[in-house]
Amino acid sequence: MSAEPRESLAQILGGRRGALDASIPPAGFVVGWLAAGQSIAWGAGVAIAVAVVLGVYRMVRGGKIRALVVSLAAVVAAALIALHTGRAQDFFLLQLMSNVASALLWAASIVIRWPLLGVVVGLVLGQKTRWRRDPVLLKAYSRASWVWVFGQYVLRVVVYGLLWWSGQVIALGVARTVLSWPLVALTVAVSGWVLYRALPPEHPGLRLAPETGPDDVPGT
Repeated sequence: MSAEPRESLAQILGGRRGALDASIPPAGFVVGWLAAGQSIAWGAGVAIAVAVVLGVYRMVRGGKIRALVVSLAAVVAAALIALHTGRAQDFFLLQLMSNVASALLWAASIVIRWPLLGVVVGLVLGQKTRWRRDPVLLKAYSRASWVWVFGQYVLRVVVYGLLWWSGQVIALGVARTVLSWPLVALTVAVSGWVLYRALPPEHPGLRLAPETGPDDVPGT
């Protein structure tokens, strides 16, 4: 019986809609800030208004209410931070800190042998923790997760951090867009390549991880 063709990681994880949606309110902030003579209040108002309209549109299209509320709350929080500090670049501070936290979390997950890429894919495929029974797959997920650490989160921290420190609001808005769905798509593609390169040809792939032992790998 011939093995079925392996799915790409992009096919498993889905589209880019969430990352694209997340980049629109920050762009609205920059546009409103510039149009109103660098008024943070106007920029914040435009960002929140755009997030609300986008949320309503996604809800009408069948989006999950919880995800929409979380997205709107993040925009409101970013706006409140900028209004409180009086510095437009601080609208992007929450995004900077979330990427710092993500980089640390993903790196820690690899060190303790619970790579988050495996956790995410396992949940999407309905495998729960079954993928950890396969040492080869565990190692592959660990290697591929490093792509997310350095190719996405650390890169964003460096770029956002430098622009935030120098107060480059327009450049932050541009970077926020460029480093959203284009970077996510590239990260998924590269990490998928690394993941499948780490699996031998005879391996059944992500959906068919063999039953090789107890739920947890010995020594974890």
